[in-house]
Amino acid sequence: MLPTVKDLAELTRLFEAEDDGDLYVRWSHGPGADLGDTESSRDGLTGIALPGLSANSLRREPWWRDRSVRLWLARRLYDYEHLRDLRGPGVRPWVLRGREIARGPDNEPLVVDAEPLAWVADEVLHEARRLVDEQGSGEWGPMDRRSSPAADGRPPRGNN
Repeated sequence: MLPTVKDLAELTRLFEAEDDGDLYVRWSHGPGADLGDTESSRDGLTGIALPGLSANSLRREPWWRDRSVRLWLARRLYDYEHLRDLRGPGVRPWVLRGREIARGPDNEPLVVDAEPLAWVADEVLHEARRLVDEQGSGEWGPMDRRSSPAADGRPPRGNN
């Protein structure tokens, strides 16, 4: 049975125990659905099978330096929380250790040799959202394509 991370402090401890290692968060129905004969995702536009699981890296970038690990992890969860709604009922985030072998069409890591570490509880997502909102940035938000110009009724930009 996979344990559940219940707050950002617990996620931070898990992350720090890996020494900024190859930890990822994946939004799916879980390891049982993802880890079979093939560790593969599909490109949402074309349906092409990808050579690994599409995931989001939790790796802290060097430019972040000694800033809050908790805030770093909060923004990584916040960035992709929309995937839960987009991918349908039963989709949840889970943390895994793995090896990146390629990049997907959205430049996301494609991971193999996935080792599930923990589910991420809804309370962690709420805490992450609060922490991000507290930063007060009007220029920053989730990476949700549904808020693109075409999705909100404005005509798409052409090549002029």
